[in-house]
Amino acid sequence: MQSRAAFAACLFAVLAVLPGIASAQGGERPALVEVDEVIVEPLAQTAPVIGRMVARQRGTVASLTRGPVARVTVEVGDRVREGDVLVELARDRLEETVNAAEAAVKRQRAALGTARSQLDLAQQELERLERLQESPAFSQARYDDKLREVQTARARVGEAQAAIAAAEADKRLAEIDLDLGVIKAPYNGVVIEKHTVRGAYANIGDSMVTLLNIEELEIEADVPARLLAGLDSGRLVSFQIGDDGVRYDAVVRAQIPEENALTKTRAVRFVPAIADDVLHGKLAPGATVTVRIPVGERRDVVTVHKDAILPQGGDSVFVVTDGKAEPRSVELGAAVGRRFIVKSGLEPGDVVVVMGNERLRPGQPVTTGGPPAPQGGDAGGDAGGGESDAGGQNGSDKTAKSGANAG
Repeated sequence: MQSRAAFAACLFAVLAVLPGIASAQGGERPALVEVDEVIVEPLAQTAPVIGRMVARQRGTVASLTRGPVARVTVEVGDRVREGDVLVELARDRLEETVNAAEAAVKRQRAALGTARSQLDLAQQELERLERLQESPAFSQARYDDKLREVQTARARVGEAQAAIAAAEADKRLAEIDLDLGVIKAPYNGVVIEKHTVRGAYANIGDSMVTLLNIEELEIEADVPARLLAGLDSGRLVSFQIGDDGVRYDAVVRAQIPEENALTKTRAVRFVPAIADDVLHGKLAPGATVTVRIPVGERRDVVTVHKDAILPQGGDSVFVVTDGKAEPRSVELGAAVGRRFIVKSGLEPGDVVVVMGNERLRPGQPVTTGGPPAPQGGDAGGDAGGGESDAGGQNGSDKTAKSGANAG
């Protein structure tokens, strides 16, 4: 029994000194961690304002002539392009109106020819009488009658010319009515309502279909008057669709110069600055979006990734220096997206541990899967005590990580 107790005591002593020997010989295994770089980025505070998508073109397509409806070529929900046929009116009566107008033009041209012939004849006789003025056979009364006849013939030619102009105008109107009998889409859009059917009679101004242009959407938001100062035309802002956190750019187009006396807001129009196919796949007129209205001017701030912060006993981080993790106390400001503003304790370019830092010891060697690759970008904070998030486009995480978490 005594020998067993002595052996156990010796074994315990050996095990107790082994870690010290290994540490002294530099044999401690480095911890595998992920790191991120402390960066400088622009900070722009924003205030969220609820907006809605509106279509710049929406309305009824009306008939500009009259006649029975022969064919309706679209249904509700159909997408049409500018120039596509929507409704056709019966064309037989319109075509006959054009034919009648053409006949009237020909008749007036014939009348003009007759009037010119009469004028030519009267002028010839007047010239013959003028040559006889020195002859005893000259009659002043006959000369005066012929002069009035020439003037009358000239007036008839003028009337015939005016009649031709009127007939040609009637013909053009008839041709326009014939063309207007085919009612076409004035712009790209979607048919959202039909107002006529085959067999109905269309008068001028009657609604045929309601068309909505979904390719030219804008955002309209009622912005508080105190936030209007920075919303000049052309100012770039961001907006979000739903709660997915993805941000898109929009440009201020105009402020509507009318203030709501109850809410102290003005309507502002924004034009989305993203590809049409992206926008139209996500939004429709009437959809709700959140517009981030700038508050104040942008400024540069130093930020650190949220995952680097250890809150035990005050905020601190592990900074990687010469392959070892050294603790450092930091003073933090507001959150901006997935990062915190650093008031003191860190400098741009410092490399901090963002994963595996919970189990690190001061001075412990660390290794990463590769050098940190920080990504800069705009940071944005919501003003007024709201939740803060990154203001870079698409809300991208600015963390550049490498390696895998220490097991």
